Amino acid sequence: MIETAILGGGCFWCTEAVFSRVRGVTAVVPGYCGGHVEHPDYYSVCTGTTGHIEVVKVDFAPETIDYATVLEIFFATHDPTTLNRQGADVGTQYASVIFYQDERQKAVAEQVMKQVQQHLGAPVVTDLRAPATFWPAEVDHHDYYSRNPEQGYCVAVIEPKLAKFRQRYTEWLK
Repeated sequence: MIETAILGGGCFWCTEAVFSRVRGVTAVVPGYCGGHVEHPDYYSVCTGTTGHIEVVKVDFAPETIDYATVLEIFFATHDPTTLNRQGADVGTQYASVIFYQDERQKAVAEQVMKQVQQHLGAPVVTDLRAPATFWPAEVDHHDYYSRNPEQGYCVAVIEPKLAKFRQRYTEWLK
């Protein structure tokens, strides 16, 4: 059985790069969720007018990695205390968000968020939202880091996130 998590932690290139390296994750697809425009594209989402957030759809095998652990990795690899921004990426499209898929996921997310807030000692602004339509991003955004490791954003932003993930979660590396 495969379970799905839809998570937004800033730029979807970063979040995809992390989760594509997690043991038990079977697929990661960057996309858009939560907005009011059908079939959004990268450029319209970047305007901040569609209501969509850059997210990743993470399919995982719960017999290998549970939803709570997926969320712990998510929270450890972005800043859930900044509203609508991650570093230099600013705008509603970069919000920290979890689109839960059912009531069990909602309850687990609420518990993990409380734990993260206690650990950080700062308010977690991650938005917990009901299921919404996931729109896959254009193909040129899929596996972006793997295909462009020398690109400036990948070197300056994604590689440090991956280093942090590799250091903290060695037991979850593929």
